Amino acid sequence: MAGDEIVRVAGGATGRNTASAWRDLVWAVATAAHAGDDVYAQTMATLARIDEALAECGTDKTRLLTATVYITRMEHKAEMDRAWNEWIGSDPAHWPQRACVAVQLEGRALVEIVVAAARR
Repeated sequence: MAGDEIVRVAGGATGRNTASAWRDLVWAVATAAHAGDDVYAQTMATLARIDEALAECGTDKTRLLTATVYITRMEHKAEMDRAWNEWIGSDPAHWPQRACVAVQLEGRALVEIVVAAARR
């Protein structure tokens, strides 16, 4: 799968993809506004979509290098962190560098997550 070919995983919006991979690197993004108005539920659904995108590109969350979490309100950070920590696991060898930023997101989305990972 590696080489100079760029792999793109189609997204749900025109002009954007959910993931792209090139050589040994993968980038993915996800939201889950359909999961309701609870930031924990949206975060878990978003992370499940990240898992799917990474798998389509030949990697998984244990290979994450960096993550940026965008949330609509910093007051939601503790619930987002709870979901993140359940998902990422307890092994520090699998933890990426991560930042969390408060932003305005479209529609009912409360969280958006962007990651970069190494391919297997």
